[in-house]
Amino acid sequence: MLAGLVISVFLLLRSPGPVAPTLDPSQVKSNAESFQQKLAELERARLSNESDEVRFTAAEVNAAIAESSVPQPALEVDRSSQTAASDPPIPIKSTQVSFEDDLVKGQFVAQVHGRDLYITVAGRLGSHDGYATFDPTEFKVGDLSVPVSLVNPALQRKLAEPENRDKLKLPDFVKGLRVEDGELVITQ
Repeated sequence: MLAGLVISVFLLLRSPGPVAPTLDPSQVKSNAESFQQKLAELERARLSNESDEVRFTAAEVNAAIAESSVPQPALEVDRSSQTAASDPPIPIKSTQVSFEDDLVKGQFVAQVHGRDLYITVAGRLGSHDGYATFDPTEFKVGDLSVPVSLVNPALQRKLAEPENRDKLKLPDFVKGLRVEDGELVITQ
């Protein structure tokens, strides 16, 4: 049992490989501009009542995340075992995404007790009634795989909370989104 616990803690704290290559600053700028141009193209299609579909690469999405002036969302951690319930959420230090076939994979890094903790989640992205949906297929903390059946109910409850649900609201000009052939596809 002790050996199993030691191995689990080791895997939990181990840094997994990145899900996407790191972009240099010039790549970030050009990919972020491409991302914005494609969004503008989708908006123009809506204004002219044309149907359109735009495809984004993982590099474009990662660049848009990197250039975003909006602060990173906070990772909610169950602090029920702690006495101070008013502790603030743990901020996410970095975010990376990649697309493989019809799956999106995201990796988030948060600092917990002075140590970087990597959370990797993969799943299917979709839309329903004007909101983005996410159906996880894989969940890891560090290099430790966690059964999706243990995580999914809590994740879906968290996504359904009003403050998080509002963040999942798609713009009016977006009718659907999915990952297809390793790219994010947004339809108008």
